[in-house]
Amino acid sequence: MKQKKLSVFMMSAAAALVLAACGGGEESSDSGSSEGGDSESLESNIVTIATGGASGPYNIIGTTLADTYSDVYGVNSRTQTTGASVENVNLIKEDKIEMAFTMSDVVSQAVEGTEGFEEPTDKISQIAALYPNYVQIVTTADSGIETFEDLRGKRIAVGDQNSGVEVNARTLLEGHGITYDDIEVDYLGYAEAADGLRAGQIDAAFLTSGLPNASLLELSQSLDIRMVSIDPADVESIAEDKSYFVALEIPADTYGNEEAIPTAAIMNALIVKSDMSDDDVYKLTKTFFENLDTLENSHQAASDISLEAAQEGLVAPLHPGAERYYSEQ
Repeated sequence: MKQKKLSVFMMSAAAALVLAACGGGEESSDSGSSEGGDSESLESNIVTIATGGASGPYNIIGTTLADTYSDVYGVNSRTQTTGASVENVNLIKEDKIEMAFTMSDVVSQAVEGTEGFEEPTDKISQIAALYPNYVQIVTTADSGIETFEDLRGKRIAVGDQNSGVEVNARTLLEGHGITYDDIEVDYLGYAEAADGLRAGQIDAAFLTSGLPNASLLELSQSLDIRMVSIDPADVESIAEDKSYFVALEIPADTYGNEEAIPTAAIMNALIVKSDMSDDDVYKLTKTFFENLDTLENSHQAASDISLEAAQEGLVAPLHPGAERYYSEQ
């Protein structure tokens, strides 16, 4: 009899433990705890985030995000510095990374199979529209370059080859009737372009990024620079065919400039592999938005990211996991 009672007790205790474990998992998931552990885990053990150059906002924000994912989910999350948007899109298509920061124009071209992409792809899904990337055209005060048209015949850094910077630099030049045959092209990233201006090796450079660009900010403190504006009417004309361009202004005193500088801007996109599980993408999206303050502390550009605007101007299909998160908000 005692043996039978003991057996019943042990079975009841085991059932209670199972129920407690299940209930604890649901509570942890709903509360969005950031302490990690089995109740907060991902199916994937690795979350590699492709960014851009080491000094750019993509890499700075991405590194903070990767650290957050590692802390919350106990996964191996890290960033991969790249030539930015085009390379990042190709890395996703080749299943070499899980997530990437990119410019919307490049994502749009990849999804549609236009420009440098030979065929449409269905391997890319979007988590969110992020913050605007401002086209920042910088020259020296004594270069003689005062307008966009003055770039003709000059030696210009247009970004790393096939980067998002280079894609939109080429598009904007062509929109003003200027081809690569009309200028001397240098394919330089942010830091290299700043060094080239400082050394007098180039006349101007495109540095398209969130504000402020660290390389350009440092350059402005050691060199008398001039920012080249883009007429809003020209931006609107170009946007008739390239709808991802919008007319915005670089605020006064961003780089010691006394007045705001009209320019073009392109929204950034956070993308993932389409075949990532819905649960994983749901959790990654949730953690991203719950840690916006931390991302903003890492780089000012993240202050323009908001949950309210995250679905505006999407250029790739919204991942079902991200859609599930938004539907709950």
